[in-house]
Amino acid sequence: MFIDKIKIYLKAGNGGNGCVSFRREKYVAKGGPDGGDGGKGGNVIFRVDEGANTLLAFRYKRKFVAENGADGAGAKFHGKNGEDIIVLVPQGTIIKDPESGRIIHDMSDGEDFTILKGGRGGWGNKHFATATRQIPRFAKSGIPGEEAEVVLELKMIADVGLAGLPSAGKSSLLAAVSAARPKIAEYHFTTLEPNLGVVSVAEESGFVMADIPGLIEGASEGLGLGHSFLRHIDRCRLIVQVVDLSGIEGRSPVDDFHTIDEELEKYSPDLAKRPRIIAANKCDLMLDEERDAALDELKAAVEPFGYPVVPISAAARLGLDELIHLIARTLVTLPPILSYEAEAAPVTEEFEGASPADVVIRRDDDGAYVCEGAWLELLVGRVNFSDRESLMYFERSLNKEGIIDKLRARGCSEGDTVRMYGLEFDFID
Repeated sequence: MFIDKIKIYLKAGNGGNGCVSFRREKYVAKGGPDGGDGGKGGNVIFRVDEGANTLLAFRYKRKFVAENGADGAGAKFHGKNGEDIIVLVPQGTIIKDPESGRIIHDMSDGEDFTILKGGRGGWGNKHFATATRQIPRFAKSGIPGEEAEVVLELKMIADVGLAGLPSAGKSSLLAAVSAARPKIAEYHFTTLEPNLGVVSVAEESGFVMADIPGLIEGASEGLGLGHSFLRHIDRCRLIVQVVDLSGIEGRSPVDDFHTIDEELEKYSPDLAKRPRIIAANKCDLMLDEERDAALDELKAAVEPFGYPVVPISAAARLGLDELIHLIARTLVTLPPILSYEAEAAPVTEEFEGASPADVVIRRDDDGAYVCEGAWLELLVGRVNFSDRESLMYFERSLNKEGIIDKLRARGCSEGDTVRMYGLEFDFID
């Protein structure tokens, strides 16, 4: 089964919590706080798998979660950092935001890409000791790791893409010029998935050729099989359009050319403007006079576009050397394979960058005032509400950052209920 587009869920590891601990050792004075910091959560990293050419591995596993950082411990022991999780994808996979469709990263350069960062570990109480606060009974909680849903879309990396109607001979051509062995049979839609082959050239360097399932009229609108695979020739520097010169399928080669040209134009005007070579296949099935007449008619049709026409027979291996060398010479003059630039910042904002200004206040059904915001969630997670000093720190932070003023402006008054991420208390003005 060939899978080239799928949605998955990613979650970086949470940071470990800081530890509240005090050194108590016989005969040792001034022990003091010695709570260690929590470990950092693991990152989510994409890596190219050189041996893969499909996203089939994601059919049954669509959730990838990195390891959380371990909590800190006494004696200033730092919690263990969480292990990164490596997500292997084929080269040419594009990572997209499922909501906007924006490109996050293109895995065509073969380099690792860290898409989500693990949360930072919380500080232990050793960090909060001061001259006036010598017994801090609170520590920081770890920061949650980033999470996101992303769409993986595979756009194969090939120099040359074969395009054409069903049974035009694309698979036969790929099999004749490379070591690839695609399925070949005398019925339409034999090719159900793209195939790649490496073509060697004596004088010039070799190149990669992709056989795309046959297109039909309306493919760009979702008809037939080919529309699902048009994305795989997006990167191709050169398109070899294979037409059936013999007309054995009851189609005119000129009509075949125009049909494919229109479908490429509808799918992507940029793709339709790519350099193209017309491979007039199955010329061995015709008499010399019929072949010459059909070639003249086809050349007249493509002349306005400036595309060269090469008569070939993939089955009889006629004209293949001329076609291969023309492709190689053309590729030398073309720019490198297309690489897609990222269109957006990372999937999620850095949690530590949250601001008190982003805190919002709404009324619940029972009349309670509910305060929400990333900064506030982080603050609540840091506080030990059973410790008086920690509670005073919480109250000072709410006043200093204007949350209390926001509550007053929203209409909150003495005795009203306020909720903040599992915390509920009566407002005292």
